[in-house]
Amino acid sequence: MNHQIQAEEERALAMRVETDAAERDQLAQCGLSTEEIVAFLWLRRWYQTGGSDRVELLRHWEFLKWLVRASLLEGL
Repeated sequence: MNHQIQAEEERALAMRVETDAAERDQLAQCGLSTEEIVAFLWLRRWYQTGGSDRVELLRHWEFLKWLVRASLLEGL
C-alpha cells in the first residue's frame, strides 16, 4: 500500500476516534446510556456510509405488506 495513502487513512481514523470519544462524553453528559450511545454512533455511521440507500426498498416492502393486510393485494 502507498505509504502516503496509509498515513492519510491512519490520520482520518485517529480523528474519528477522537471525535467519537468527545461525542461519547457529550452524549453521556446528556444522560444517554452506553448502549444508547453505541446505537446512535452505529446508526449515524450506517447512514453516512450508504445504509440509507436501502430505505427506498424498505418503503416499497412496507407498502406491499400494507396492501396485503388491507386485502388490496392477494398474498402468496
